[in-house]
Amino acid sequence: MRVLLIHPNYHSGGAEIAGNWPPAWVAYLTGYLKAGGYTDVLFVDAMTHHLSDDQVRAKIIELKPDIVGCTAITPAIYKAEGLLKIAKEVNPEIVTVLGGIHGTFMYPQVLKEAPWIDAVVRGEGEQVFLNFVRAVDDGLWKTDRHAVRGIAFADDDGQVVATPAEPTIQDLDRILPDWGILEWDKYIYIPLGVRVAIPNFARGCPFTCSFCSQWKFWRDYRIRDPKKVVDEIEALVRDHQVGFFILADEEPTIHRKKFIQFCEELIARDLPSKVQWGINTRVTDILRDEKLLPMFRQAGLVHVSLGTEAAAQLKLDRFNKETTIEQNKKAIRLLREAGIVTEAQFIVGLENETAETLEETYQMARDWNPDMANWAMYTPWPFSDLFQELGDKVEVFDFEKYNFVTPIMKPDAMDRAELLDRVMNNYRRFFMNKSFFQYPWEKDKFRRKYLMGCLKAFLKSGFERKFYDLGRVGYWGPQSKKKVDFAFADQRVHARPDAAAIAEADEAWVTMHGPKIEMRRKKGEDLAAAAISACGGGTEQMTEDEAAKVH
Repeated sequence: MRVLLIHPNYHSGGAEIAGNWPPAWVAYLTGYLKAGGYTDVLFVDAMTHHLSDDQVRAKIIELKPDIVGCTAITPAIYKAEGLLKIAKEVNPEIVTVLGGIHGTFMYPQVLKEAPWIDAVVRGEGEQVFLNFVRAVDDGLWKTDRHAVRGIAFADDDGQVVATPAEPTIQDLDRILPDWGILEWDKYIYIPLGVRVAIPNFARGCPFTCSFCSQWKFWRDYRIRDPKKVVDEIEALVRDHQVGFFILADEEPTIHRKKFIQFCEELIARDLPSKVQWGINTRVTDILRDEKLLPMFRQAGLVHVSLGTEAAAQLKLDRFNKETTIEQNKKAIRLLREAGIVTEAQFIVGLENETAETLEETYQMARDWNPDMANWAMYTPWPFSDLFQELGDKVEVFDFEKYNFVTPIMKPDAMDRAELLDRVMNNYRRFFMNKSFFQYPWEKDKFRRKYLMGCLKAFLKSGFERKFYDLGRVGYWGPQSKKKVDFAFADQRVHARPDAAAIAEADEAWVTMHGPKIEMRRKKGEDLAAAAISACGGGTEQMTEDEAAKVH
């Protein structure tokens, strides 16, 4: 039984400007399959190698797989669907399967628009995919597809069926990733010029922030043994010469006790002399751990990306705005004093965005003085309640553009091209100042090297016209904004998702947070105020009792 996994060739000029990121999902799935007895697993990274459809077709013909699997976040869904269609064209007997967050919740639409997909794996993939491969291998897939838990498929009558969910893997340390399946010389982190990895520390989240999907996808919160995670990192350094890693979790500092243990274990093994790392986390966690920040830096933590709120949101509540600004400013100062590089994330492009609110984010960035700043376009995930509540305000259903660099929402006070132009103006001014007056004069040698490396990555993507997808949309500066074309496919190609079908899919998706996914719903600007924040924008904290109950 030969399994071929393919990573779709999707690019948008977002996070990838810092380098080629290794698709960790492949290593975790492959390791679990091999532990389950299926060792003939192959991988094609169409994204890193920029493979065309014809090149992928040639690979499938050459490798002769029995099963072809793809993953897809929302903007990569059409690429993934297209690759699985190619597999069916090569050999109709190939069993095609899609995984990832988009298919998990949007399977009614996916199976309708891509009937060549045999099955969609929903949620955490390792156990479900292993069971699926076994079912194909022993013939159960042909005789009783309903017996495989955690999947969705179209039956012989064309009706979409979702089987009951597979229980989550409570002991995550049972998953032993096969990192050897990746071509490590292809995954380079440009700022340091070293190989980069993205290991898991935990899955899910104990909170239910409505601007986030992690709790919804993983269904419950589980965290690994810190020593086992360090074992994995030690192996990545030793066996694959990894020099930088980013923890895959949205907020690895949530479980304070285990994060501290993780840092202490890294120090005990002298790994910071060989590998540095970064995380995404929350301002409130940084303030909570103020006294521990020097120890975090000693453990090799060099880059922290902080979720901050949108100026368009902050202006809705004057008191909240003042409080939040002071917290953000203090957290950035504390990290800088500890020698840790800071990156502030701003969400822009809400319907109430104005030239004034965009300028305000720039002034915030100058005042807070993070080492880096990122302005991301607000992107309402189509499987969120918020997406449905926004109603007609969402008029673009071309999911390939749901990539945080394309303005999905059109602000009332400006068109999308002007929004993009003003965001680019923020970037130009911010990094021009850093380039001439801060990065070259940084006293800390490692921070200076790191920041100049980040500047190199930024400039490289800019000169190549890859940054923010500027080359594709035709933006060359303020003089070109009238000619910008985002090339949205119209609704005859991509229609609004069926709200009833998505709600029905949610109904049976049981999480630790309750038997039904139900977010607080508000109207108008209050909805945006409650729901819009950058990654890491949550404020809740785990109590010690709650942390003690986590696996």
